[in-house]
Amino acid sequence: MNISQIFAPLISMLWWLIPVLLILGAIKVFKPFLKGKIGEFAVAAHVKLYLKGDYILLNDLTLPDIESGTTQIDHILLSPYGIFVIETKNYKGWIFGTERQKQWTQKIYKQSFKFQNPIHQNYKHMKVLEKILADILDKEFIHTVIVFMPEAVFKTDMPSNVFRGADWTDYVKTYKQSVISPMKLKRVQLRLEKEILEKSWKTNRQHVENLKQRHDS
Repeated sequence: MNISQIFAPLISMLWWLIPVLLILGAIKVFKPFLKGKIGEFAVAAHVKLYLKGDYILLNDLTLPDIESGTTQIDHILLSPYGIFVIETKNYKGWIFGTERQKQWTQKIYKQSFKFQNPIHQNYKHMKVLEKILADILDKEFIHTVIVFMPEAVFKTDMPSNVFRGADWTDYVKTYKQSVISPMKLKRVQLRLEKEILEKSWKTNRQHVENLKQRHDS
């Protein structure tokens, strides 16, 4: 009996493991991407359900940045009442953090994980956007919003622009005065559409490489 005859029954019994392992590997690789997309879809749903009228939502924008090469913004909400730069966090568990802390903490049972303060993270996005729109819009009309998914539970008092679930839409609706004319708002949209890099794996890979270089430096 040769080797192939010995292993043939074993192979026939375990052949199904190959596609299972491939699927598990793919899930591990794409898990961060999928988590981000879930947050993106949730915010888009919030806009449709709770923000009626003159709101335009732009999702998943990669913009050029002189200092770091590129920056990625989850959402930009355009309206006559202001421009809202939205950073989404699809995290579950307990969340601890303050406005000034460099890192916040996520706690799931007995495990703790550190992540960058999303307010600081979104501040960088805001500065890039201010530069791009400097000749069109005053920076006082650009606002930052942080949105966690409902699975997160805040265990510390959060700043006034950090929310769970759809609560952020109530904050946006507190801006009731029209401060951006329809013509200027259209110019803002056209400028952003011109500056946005193409949505592709190449763009994402370049952004990740830029992040690595920034971290190493």
